[in-house]
Amino acid sequence: MVQYNYMDYYETSLRVHAEHEGKLEVVSKMPVKTRDDLSIAYTPGVAEPCRAIAADESKAYTYTMKGRTVAVVTDGSAVLGLGNIGPKAALPVMEGKAVLFKEFANVDAIPLCLDTQDTEEIIQAVKLVAPGLGGINLEDIAAPRCFEIEKRLSEELDIPVFHDDQHGTAIVVCAAVINAYRLLGRDLSSVKACINGAGAAGSAIAHLLLSIGVKDIVICDSKGVIHSVSNTSAEKATLAKLLKDARGYGLSPELKTLSDAVKGRDLFIGVSAAEVLSQDDVRSMNADPVIFAMANPVPEIMPHLALEAGAKVVGTGRSDFVNQINNVLVFPGIFKGALQARARDITPAMKLAAVQALADFIPAEQLHSEYVIPAPFEPGIADKVAAAVANAWLEDRAAQSSSTEGAR
Repeated sequence: MVQYNYMDYYETSLRVHAEHEGKLEVVSKMPVKTRDDLSIAYTPGVAEPCRAIAADESKAYTYTMKGRTVAVVTDGSAVLGLGNIGPKAALPVMEGKAVLFKEFANVDAIPLCLDTQDTEEIIQAVKLVAPGLGGINLEDIAAPRCFEIEKRLSEELDIPVFHDDQHGTAIVVCAAVINAYRLLGRDLSSVKACINGAGAAGSAIAHLLLSIGVKDIVICDSKGVIHSVSNTSAEKATLAKLLKDARGYGLSPELKTLSDAVKGRDLFIGVSAAEVLSQDDVRSMNADPVIFAMANPVPEIMPHLALEAGAKVVGTGRSDFVNQINNVLVFPGIFKGALQARARDITPAMKLAAVQALADFIPAEQLHSEYVIPAPFEPGIADKVAAAVANAWLEDRAAQSSSTEGAR
């Protein structure tokens, strides 16, 4: 296995975190320099917005930080590639996520690292703090617990709940897939895909690929191909059954390993482990394969090896290679748009709108094999995603209202 040296980033990051004592601070938006300032910001003046909100709770969006604030919630069970390191060790990542919210979308975010990995306790904790928040970003919570937590909170809260590890990843991947096949002149319905990794991200990617028109998908986990009758978890078996129905045919029992699964496929998506895809695997795929190998810090196959083996488009999760599949391209805009629209949840239509907005950010004439997804620092991405997401929510609400009126 090739060894890579990341110690410069590691050592520098450790030093900078120590110098700043973390990455966040609380800054007042109101001056408190005089007696009048104090009387307006706090007592007695603050009583009036309290009374207004008590009379009409929606006024919290007008008079408080609620409408521009998101909680980044974790239990520390699946942090980056570090695994179950606990809530305290997860805090630097959650602070970092809050920094990205602010820098890319001017959304304020608060890290909430919970000292429990019990599903019901997490749900209850989030529900208890939700009144002061405009949205919930679930982060680095292990599967399958993350699925139940997101589902329940989405049902039980009146603010948007979004598990970025699932849906943020899926949205960026699908935008890149759309542009890769625009470049290749292929209809998505003709694409045969293989996903390696059947956790939170892999499952969400599979569902969203189906929504954008990719119908023939095979998915693998660390044990190999998942069949609809596999002896595996209920979530994975259900996903495999969904993919079987979408394909319209079952998989041969002889299809067992990743190498078996990727043969004759057009698209490989990896959300798994380092160096699990070989050059021979790439060569076994159909002509001009598209490879999105997103394991970090070492991808399933290094880009130069994939290209040598015949890949037409290659992307990874790393910022030092072209076509970086990075969630920061979407989660700031998703929440900015949801907050602007005062959305109650993140709907499938909003996710698809984000996919299309991100894909369309690159004009067709500018697409090339090393540019099928925007780079994070290109100006305007969050605003374009936010506008599409807000519009999707408002259109959905308008359609529901029209349907309700028509039924009367």
